Amino acid sequence: MLADLKMLYHLMLKPVRGEDHAARLEAFYAGQAADYDRFRRRLLPGREELYRQIPLPPGGTWADLGGGTAANLDCMTDKLSAAERVYVVDLSPSLLEIARQRIRRRGWNNVFTVAADATWFRPPDKVDVVTFSYSLTMIPDWFAAVDNACAMLKPGGTIGVVDFYVSRKHAAEGMAQHGAAARLFWPAWFGCDNVFLSPDHVPLLQRRFATLSFTESRAPVPYLPGLRVPYYTFVGRKRDREPQPAGSQPCPNASDPQ
Repeated sequence: MLADLKMLYHLMLKPVRGEDHAARLEAFYAGQAADYDRFRRRLLPGREELYRQIPLPPGGTWADLGGGTAANLDCMTDKLSAAERVYVVDLSPSLLEIARQRIRRRGWNNVFTVAADATWFRPPDKVDVVTFSYSLTMIPDWFAAVDNACAMLKPGGTIGVVDFYVSRKHAAEGMAQHGAAARLFWPAWFGCDNVFLSPDHVPLLQRRFATLSFTESRAPVPYLPGLRVPYYTFVGRKRDREPQPAGSQPCPNASDPQ
C-alpha cells in the first residue's frame, strides 16, 4: 500500500520539470523506477496481447522504442533466444538501469540498452520489428517517431503499438466512437503527467502500414473505480512500396539526411 501511495504521488502530484524532454522524463521516472513494473502491470493493459502477435524471426532484430525497464521483453522470452539483437531504447537513465539489471538476471546476451530519442535513434542495420508500448503518447513529436520506425524497418517488417488513445469526434466507420466526456477527460487527466492521448495515432498507423491486427478496448484504472480508459493494439507491416497520395511524404530511408 505504501508503495502504491508513493507511485500515485509521482503520477499525480509531483511536479514534472526540466529544460527538455529528456530531463522531464527523468524527473518523472527517477523516483518511481524501482516500483515501476509492479504498478504498471495493473495500469498498462494489452502488452502481452500485443507481443504474442509479433513475429520476431530467428536471427532477427528488434527495437523496442521507449522500452524503459525492458519488462516488455518478458512477453517474448520464447522468441528472444533466437534473435540476433534486441535494442531497448529510452531517454530515462533510471529506467534503463532497471532494464540492465533485468538483462543481467535473465542472462540475455543479445539485448542492449540504448539511451537515445525514439525520433532519431537508428541501429546500424535495418530491423525486423519495431514496437512502442505506451511510449507514443509520451513522445512530443510522435509523428517523427513513427517516421523513424518506418525508416528503420526492413520492407515487410513488423510494427507493433499498444497505447491509450481517444477517438476522433467523428470516428471512421467500424471504429469505436468515444463520447465527448471521454474525449475531454482522459487527455486532461493523462496530460498532467505529460502523457498526451491522441485521436490521430490509429489513423496515421493505418495509413502508413498495412494492418495485420487492430483491436480497441477499455480497461479499469487502479484507484479510479468505475472508470475504464480506452486503449488500442495495432500490428502492421511495412509495405514493399508505399502508395503516396499527392503532397504526402514517403517513409524516409536510413540514408536520408535528418
